[in-house]
Amino acid sequence: MKVKSFRDIAETNLASLSECRVCPRNCGTDRLSGKTGVCGSDARFNISSICVHKGEEPVISGDSGICNVFFSRCNLSCSYCQNWQISAAKGEVLQTVFSLDQVVASITALLDKGCKAVGFVSPSHYIPHVKAIIEALRSIGRSAIFIYNTNGYDLADEIRGLENYIDVYLPDFKYADPELSYAYSRAKDYPRLALAAIKEMYRQKGSTLLLDDKGHIEKGLIIRHLIMPGAVDNSFQVLKLIAGELSESVAISLMSQYWPTPKVECHPTLGRSLNRDEYEQVVEEMENLGFYKGWVQELESHSNYRPDFERDHPFESI
Repeated sequence: MKVKSFRDIAETNLASLSECRVCPRNCGTDRLSGKTGVCGSDARFNISSICVHKGEEPVISGDSGICNVFFSRCNLSCSYCQNWQISAAKGEVLQTVFSLDQVVASITALLDKGCKAVGFVSPSHYIPHVKAIIEALRSIGRSAIFIYNTNGYDLADEIRGLENYIDVYLPDFKYADPELSYAYSRAKDYPRLALAAIKEMYRQKGSTLLLDDKGHIEKGLIIRHLIMPGAVDNSFQVLKLIAGELSESVAISLMSQYWPTPKVECHPTLGRSLNRDEYEQVVEEMENLGFYKGWVQELESHSNYRPDFERDHPFESI
């Protein structure tokens, strides 16, 4: 059997981008021709950073950290995005155009330094690239735990197509309130589509986290929820949806790290950090609903989680 070259792997996987419908925006743009979709991305490997990150959940970061591939731009483009330097769909962002060979070389270098997992961050508009990277790594005999770290604005059918690629799903579930999701992310359909996508992740992985003998994750689903200032009711509804539509045995990562980036620092609601009462209300609701597996953050975590993608190592001071 002829072994596929990296070029063949890239061309085969990226062919669907000639009429891109990989995410819920469904724009149909011919990204292969160099045009950019609603997400602001063409078909190249546009990546803002490939780096070690030790600030994920403990079962993901482990002792050595995870090799994270931060794709540039985003199909959701939240006004308050914590990775604002790299996520905008319009205008300049910090990014580098890689070849597939260069991506694989950068990842293998970090695997050789002790990383056990590779995380794909903001991958929803780059699913063909994710598949290509994983196939290329496997073709040279490199194994890793592959983690899909998404904003949750995905199509369930696309998630279904990742079943043989992804070991761990790490989705955000940002909104249960469609008015809030429209106001902050221009995606009124987010609650419905995110729930459908996460249900498919749950079908594939269930609620059990499979860990190795060192406590590092090998398979599973962890749902993240970032508590927003002034949006406690939205958080309540997100948690109720997860409990009612999936299970209270799903691992929840409840995040308090929101901070007002320069783009929203003057916003009447988003221009402040979370207060203690908001945080404690959501934690209490999570406990009342019966969730018993996962993580919460210290309220002060917002002062620590501030990556700077102008540095070679955006998280080096975290």
